[in-house]
Amino acid sequence: MRVYLVVIDESEEALTALHFAARRAAKTDGTVHLLAVVAPQPFNAFAGVQATIEEEARSRAEALATSAAGSLLSESGRMPVISVIQGEAEKVVRDYLAEHPEVSALVLGAAKDGGPGPLVQHFTGHLSHLHCPLFVIPGALSAEDIERVS
Repeated sequence: MRVYLVVIDESEEALTALHFAARRAAKTDGTVHLLAVVAPQPFNAFAGVQATIEEEARSRAEALATSAAGSLLSESGRMPVISVIQGEAEKVVRDYLAEHPEVSALVLGAAKDGGPGPLVQHFTGHLSHLHCPLFVIPGALSAEDIERVS
């Protein structure tokens, strides 16, 4: 079974990557893993405030991943694997791939305008370190384009 890893956040490009991965998974009898990364929060001298800030960030990431999973479930009938991990995004993704050798492809979305995002930039610059293909989905693709190319 093919496993497509999508790093999910609030960006439009993440939704484009998710749509592509969902279509590929449906066509290859595969599944999708959703990875929401909770960025480290700026240090606050008051431990109670710091804990609240970190919990709110984690709650937002979990809600986002759950919403994306619900959309994927209603579209494909399959529930994705959801992981919410705190840390620096590049390291979290590298570690996730190392711990999950079943992942067949990392699927990232590129923005419609401007340069590549930090994850696209990082992983396209370090392709030799990946054990799976990297799909970078252009943000300008329509739903019909994604259906056609997936």
